[in-house]
Amino acid sequence: MGPVEYLVVAFPGNQFRGEIVPALQELTKNGTIRIIDLVFIRKDADGTVTWEELSNIPVQEAAPFDDLDGEVDYLLNEDDIILEAEKLQPNSSGAALVFEHVWATRLRDAVVNAGGHLVDNDRVPAAVVEAAMKAVALTE
Repeated sequence: MGPVEYLVVAFPGNQFRGEIVPALQELTKNGTIRIIDLVFIRKDADGTVTWEELSNIPVQEAAPFDDLDGEVDYLLNEDDIILEAEKLQPNSSGAALVFEHVWATRLRDAVVNAGGHLVDNDRVPAAVVEAAMKAVALTE
């Protein structure tokens, strides 16, 4: 298995409309990622939190996800979901996605076959990369 990552995307006003589905379909079909879990979180105006696994939402709401390749399991537990829901503003929705970076398995295999091992790994925030790129451009 390649590296596994999670992300939570917020949608103000509980206005999740499914525009991210085609991007997820493309990434799964071309083998870039594999979806492991997908949970939809809702936070009402009064702060009440509800959530549903993709496999439990009504068929008509789940229809855009029918062609989404992956295994939707119950990896995220109630504690995980409540923790992420605390980050949502009232009257908003979130999509919590756990996915495998399938593209990285070939590199991982090559490293292991060469006798190497991972020493450190972290995600560099986009704002940090953008600031560094601007700084480099100023010095050129």
